[in-house]
Amino acid sequence: MAVRPTTFWRESVAEEARLIASGERDPADAYAAELFPESMLLGTDEVLSRFETDLAALSAPSDEEVFAVIERVVLALNHVNEQHGESAYETEEREQLCAYIEESIAGAGLDVDAFAARHGLTRHEITDKWRDW
Repeated sequence: MAVRPTTFWRESVAEEARLIASGERDPADAYAAELFPESMLLGTDEVLSRFETDLAALSAPSDEEVFAVIERVVLALNHVNEQHGESAYETEEREQLCAYIEESIAGAGLDVDAFAARHGLTRHEITDKWRDW
């Protein structure tokens, strides 16, 4: 199963807090808690949890059903991004979210490359139609 990007983001916040507490990092050089505020982490986890549930409910899905699940997760992530001033997800976070979506779909037993190719896309383009982040 794919590991949610929020797991890594939370680890980054915790590690930075540890470094600040130990005096190894100046608080003025801290960025993780600002980059990954708890409200964004919670909102993203909620969206990803629904995505995982939607994927688990699929059984021999049609391409339309797979695209519907992708559309729902991307639109919900758009909403989280909007709630955080259109800056919830920077380049690295966007890449991690897209990779998570791809890995989750593959983990559900779907051939992501074949799925994308049937629609004239690469696996990295399956979220593009709806993605604002």
